[in-house]
Amino acid sequence: MPELPEVETVRRTLNALIAGKTISEVTVNLPRILQKPDDPAAFSAILEGRTFTTVERRGKFLRLLLDGVTLVSHLRMEGRYGLYRSEEPVEPHTHVIFRFTDGTELRYKDVRQFGTMHLFAPGEEWSAPPLNKLGLEPLSAEFTPEAFAKALGKRTTKIKPLLLNQEVIVGLGNIYVDEALHASGIHPERTADSLTKREKEKLYHAIIDTLNAAVEAGGSSVKSYVNGQGEMGMFQHRLRAYGRTGEPCDTCGRPIEKSVVGGRGTHVCPACQRAPRGTRQTLKAARGNAVKHRLDGKQ
Repeated sequence: MPELPEVETVRRTLNALIAGKTISEVTVNLPRILQKPDDPAAFSAILEGRTFTTVERRGKFLRLLLDGVTLVSHLRMEGRYGLYRSEEPVEPHTHVIFRFTDGTELRYKDVRQFGTMHLFAPGEEWSAPPLNKLGLEPLSAEFTPEAFAKALGKRTTKIKPLLLNQEVIVGLGNIYVDEALHASGIHPERTADSLTKREKEKLYHAIIDTLNAAVEAGGSSVKSYVNGQGEMGMFQHRLRAYGRTGEPCDTCGRPIEKSVVGGRGTHVCPACQRAPRGTRQTLKAARGNAVKHRLDGKQ
């Protein structure tokens, strides 16, 4: 799923591609993409004749602003936008087409069909789903060390699933949580209330630095992600933990290990990110069993 850096990259490319373009017609090929209104005819009628002014972002959501209406779009797993000439063939899995008066088209393609679109009167999107319960925005002025520490509070939740909770901090997904935790030397199974003030500050700066670096690189094309111009991101070549199972840690040389935390595949360096005591014992036993299994298989 695209995370904050990927959605921010899409926002920037889309803004350059469609700002100032006026919609002449909207075609909806998959009605369930539409959440508000859920009727394709009503959705099209609201948008036709309106002009895109700018594209903004809130967490993993795009806010496409037009004169008199706001389109809130979530790409989910594999949703993508692209600008085409009207004579270009329409690719499979293209579910919504915004035709412009200049002969170009903004097409929304989604192989997995999980994306969503909501229309709101300007400003009303903040008080209704899906934006009304979102947490702190990491790349904003409101994201301060104090605000971050307050958001974590004294929760006994493990730090990784807490960071993935979009009602606490928005935009972070599996890739960048693993990267930020590795950069700050914090094990994902540590509970939020076990972190010291210094550890919280290190994690705060690691989140900002990781996200900024990923945005600068155009995001991570780990699976199918491309930006609004069909270009891949490059941050996957700079990942230090995520997806590097068995590879040496860039800091200490120990192999990166993969486990499951909060139902998500999780990548850690066992030396740089010391596990909580009970977790260390469980991991040690698991490694011993794995070694025994390999030895037994050779006999």
